[in-house]
Amino acid sequence: MEQYIVSARKYRPSTFASVVGQKTLTATLRNAIAQDRLAHAYLFCGTRGVGKTSCARIFAKTINCTNRTADGEACNECPSCRAFNENRSMNILELDAASNNSVNDIRTLIDQVMVPPTDGRYRVFIIDEVHMLSSQAFNAFLKTLEEPPAYAIFILATTEKHKIIPTILSRCQIYDFSRITISDMVDHLAYVAKSEGITAEPAALGVIARHADGAMRDALSIFDQVAASSRGNITYASAIANLNVLDNSYFERLTDCFANQDVPGALAIYNDIRNHGFDSLFFINGLAQFIRDMMVARDPRTVDMLETTADERRTMSVRAQAFQPDFYYQAMAILNNADLNYRTASNKRFLTELTIIQLCQLLSPAAPAMAPGGN
Repeated sequence: MEQYIVSARKYRPSTFASVVGQKTLTATLRNAIAQDRLAHAYLFCGTRGVGKTSCARIFAKTINCTNRTADGEACNECPSCRAFNENRSMNILELDAASNNSVNDIRTLIDQVMVPPTDGRYRVFIIDEVHMLSSQAFNAFLKTLEEPPAYAIFILATTEKHKIIPTILSRCQIYDFSRITISDMVDHLAYVAKSEGITAEPAALGVIARHADGAMRDALSIFDQVAASSRGNITYASAIANLNVLDNSYFERLTDCFANQDVPGALAIYNDIRNHGFDSLFFINGLAQFIRDMMVARDPRTVDMLETTADERRTMSVRAQAFQPDFYYQAMAILNNADLNYRTASNKRFLTELTIIQLCQLLSPAAPAMAPGGN
């Protein structure tokens, strides 16, 4: 029986072309290799799961490839590529600074830097989570980073660039990785689903992508979870149920109630949400996000700020025309106030219901007399 490999590992990028959502950045790295204009130190920055370490490994592998393809990718056939693929390359060393952050760890690394490559042109040193190095370790590393041997290239990766000392930053070429868009995630998840023989509704993949919050690795892990629970048939309903996500249909019905000043109808929807086990603060924040999304979808100048698929963006844009901008501004203020007051409220259900009532009355003639936050 073939051993199961999680999607985050199985579909980890192995070429620049397979890196999701970082086309401009990977094109720059490819051009640097093609033109033989390599810096001695790089800093890859970005949130988790956006491809920093994967890009570092691909870059390190491609640098030493002796027979690169026409589009600048590693050939996977030369001795250097084969050694890398088989995890026996002596030219590429990785250090996890989260667990190896002392002066002694860096001194050991520096000793390795002094050893020239036995084959190939470069030795590449990848230091992950570099912001975790101690101050003493950073200082011990400075001299080597400033004047490394000609064959040494350092690739530092971090999720927290602000924690890197300026003297390190000034010695590196800095690459900022983007959060991966919902559209790019959905496309990649659809590719994975097809490769694995799994059927998946586009709307369900959109739910997974939004839940991953810009991290492709997280999206793949969530995909595996939902695929397992739905037995290879990922539907919108199964994704919503498995991830305990509030269906947007609740919020759509609520905004219909706001438009019609239907207080009883809105309270009934909230009661149904509570009966399904959703926390009231979770509901408030979910509704706030939905109102914000409608606000940015209403205007062509801001619609691209909506992180979703093109089809959902068009649908939301049409729906958003039901309200004037002032409604969205006041509704956002009310919901923000509810979020701030929730933790200190002695009766949280009462606070949430009062918030809903205020939202329903925003379009009534009496609305200006009401305090926007319910204070």
